[in-house]
Amino acid sequence: MDVIRSPWRNAYVSKTTAEPGCVMCTALEGAGRPGSLVVHVASQCFLVMNLYPYNSGHVMISPKRHVGSLSEASEAEVTEMMLLTRRLEAVLQEVYRPDGVNVGLNIGRSAGAGVLGHIHQHVVPRWTGDTNFMTVVGETRVIPEDPVAACERLRPFFAK
Repeated sequence: MDVIRSPWRNAYVSKTTAEPGCVMCTALEGAGRPGSLVVHVASQCFLVMNLYPYNSGHVMISPKRHVGSLSEASEAEVTEMMLLTRRLEAVLQEVYRPDGVNVGLNIGRSAGAGVLGHIHQHVVPRWTGDTNFMTVVGETRVIPEDPVAACERLRPFFAK
């Protein structure tokens, strides 16, 4: 039998209470520190790796300001989110060579938002066959790259 190890998920699955504060705001405050998952900070928004990714290279784009919906976000924030999405798509193509990319927002608990109160857009590289038997039958997702390593791979493309 093969054993799949994903030790970073233990903190998530064994949590009994939610962390105080907003995880997006906390991530932004820690940008530049060792172990930070923040890939890039722009004027209105920032890019951060998903700590519990769906696939390698799963990045979230969020306004720096704590806003819970697109209607609360300024035109500048919404515009920069989409411009960063376009730039990230090109970077992901160069770094990961995916067959496709999912882009989406989950606003509100019933829509699947894992972080309430601070909007963020998911950008997820996808490959043909990435939802194989492990996901469907084994109810197990195999992600071959640690989010910290993924962050280190992507950062140089935004330093230019």
